[in-house]
Amino acid sequence: MRFEDLLLEINGFGRFQKMILCLSFVGRFTLPCHFLMNNFIAGIPPHHCDISGLDAADVFGNLSAEERRTVSIPEQADGTLSSCLMFSEPQFHLLHNSSNSTGLPAEPCLNGWVYDNSTFTSTLATEWDLVCEKKGLNKATATIFFVGVMFGAVTFGGLSDRYGRRITLLVSYVSGMAFALLSVFSTSYIMFAVLRFLTGFCITGIVIVTSVLIVEWVDIENRKLVGVIDSMSWTFGNMALSLLAFLIRDWRWLIVAVTSPVVLSIILWRWIPESARWLIANGRLDEAHYYLNKCVQMNRRQGMASSIKPENLSNIVVANRGSRKYSYLDLMRTPKMRKLALCTGLTWYGVASTFYGISFNITGFGVNIYLTQFIYAVIEFPAKVVVFYLLDKIGRRKTECGALFLAGLCLAITTAIPREQQTVRTVVAVLGKGCSAASFATLVLYSSELYPTVIRQNGMGYNSFMGRVGVAVAPLILLLDDVWLGLPQVILCCIAVGSSLVASRLPETRDQCLLETIEDLEGTRASQVESPVLSQENEEREVGG
Repeated sequence: MRFEDLLLEINGFGRFQKMILCLSFVGRFTLPCHFLMNNFIAGIPPHHCDISGLDAADVFGNLSAEERRTVSIPEQADGTLSSCLMFSEPQFHLLHNSSNSTGLPAEPCLNGWVYDNSTFTSTLATEWDLVCEKKGLNKATATIFFVGVMFGAVTFGGLSDRYGRRITLLVSYVSGMAFALLSVFSTSYIMFAVLRFLTGFCITGIVIVTSVLIVEWVDIENRKLVGVIDSMSWTFGNMALSLLAFLIRDWRWLIVAVTSPVVLSIILWRWIPESARWLIANGRLDEAHYYLNKCVQMNRRQGMASSIKPENLSNIVVANRGSRKYSYLDLMRTPKMRKLALCTGLTWYGVASTFYGISFNITGFGVNIYLTQFIYAVIEFPAKVVVFYLLDKIGRRKTECGALFLAGLCLAITTAIPREQQTVRTVVAVLGKGCSAASFATLVLYSSELYPTVIRQNGMGYNSFMGRVGVAVAPLILLLDDVWLGLPQVILCCIAVGSSLVASRLPETRDQCLLETIEDLEGTRASQVESPVLSQENEEREVGG
């Protein structure tokens, strides 16, 4: 008997499952805020050298503030004041001579910088003067955070498969919130970077645990609906981030604002159930019986309560139940599992690089950055609605490959459009963001369906690790615009198209039961139901034969 058969009898998408979905939504809502917050807390406002020291020396006389800047700071090629240089001594002749100031003796800022506070009140750049030769540290902040996410994904994935989904989720809630709030009190950039790493390390457990927990409680027919609804939490979070960042211009209070919903998640955690599927797979039948009875009562299927007994549950998984613990090494021990891990890992890397490469690039379109962030979030709604219909119409694999290819195509088109045509570039970039969001929403559901229950959380932890490698690299790719403005888009385009080709090698999971054991995947368990991988290979043999 498959667990899916049991779900059908007790209602695989009743009030119990909807409760889990709603409770998870609250915690996941904060994640995109943290993941994309670097766009705002590390923003670099317009700035120029501080020349107030010259005021003390009374060298300016009765000159206006604008005239003082003219004689103290050289102009750049575009006519704006230099951000990083000042004249070694005032050039008063520039007041009466409009000649170019290029070539005049200049030196780096001696007394710090003056920042334009019209967009940001306070950022990491203004807090610790991360500008000019230190401006790369702003991008590095995002990379440091996602390196933490990367290692956290592996750690929490393993903990979840070993100790259970529920307790691991609580640990992620509490530790992630604690480190995020501690970072607000940072007194140096190094301290902040360390705490952001730890925040990323801990908070990633929320996404990988809730994604799997929801899928494991829902029947086959409603998995795609749940996957799309669950991904909408990211869309709402992205929209909320643009509003919060617009209202809260100080980086410390912005971190507090986006972290505070986790307090509600911790309170609501007591009503989140453990995965009965995981409990059965690990031989903990009495606990599984307890949560299944809760599901029966909430879904109003009391007539099924008498037939759900611990001794009956033992027939659901007939092998590997409680016999040993699984680890990441099991992803490499058998041939089909190795192929699956390789393909999903590369796909996650490509999807994450593409999605966040586009998401981090909210400047250069001639549109207010808060509005750009909001538009990027809004486009995810129609993209995910389209995904909902395509998952059953053409399947998971074709939806994933198509969305990735279209995202790459939009990136290529953006590169070819002149920068003067800002409106056209913005429209194409937004379409690319929608396609990348569709590929991400599909991949989370798709991956959770591909891995067997006994190693599903390890598999998702590994995939999340690979995805965060892509996210950590994305800010560094964007730094290549110093070499050529279009180079980051070209690289991201190649990554997206290449990932689309890798995803085409994955098996289809539409209308398939979730695998329970590695033997199901490899085809070596005597009482198995045909797996998606075997089904695909049989279809290929029939076509070839």
